[in-house]
Amino acid sequence: MKKVGFDNYIASFFANYLVDRKTNYLWNNFISSIFNVNIGVGQGFAFSPILSALYFLLFIYILENCLKNLKIPVSIIFFIDNGLFIFQNNSFNILNSRLYYVLTNLLEKFGLVVKHSKTEIFYFNRSYGIFNLPPLDLSLLRGNIL
Repeated sequence: MKKVGFDNYIASFFANYLVDRKTNYLWNNFISSIFNVNIGVGQGFAFSPILSALYFLLFIYILENCLKNLKIPVSIIFFIDNGLFIFQNNSFNILNSRLYYVLTNLLEKFGLVVKHSKTEIFYFNRSYGIFNLPPLDLSLLRGNIL
């Protein structure tokens, strides 16, 4: 946070907030013992959307510049931890060979896990009649062929 220009007080607050945290669970009449949670931000916590947006801000900036350099036009919309990438092109192969590869590699560099089984790609075509879409080969990304 200091590197991107936030005040030292704010950076220090978040650095201290994210360490040495503990929690327990309450379910009906059961209360679990207290245990450490030194990874991530608590789900449902008010800071979750703020920290998520701050984390993804740099990712989106780098992704947009990378895609611009590759001449891949894309619109990006994020909803906290869900993203929508709108790509328009006449060729499905460009999506296959470049966009998905760039996106997943950058996400992994940011320490995020790409779950191919949870990733959805919608391809719209103006052709009338039967349209046979070629398979999307994700084997280079350690994924399946969709």
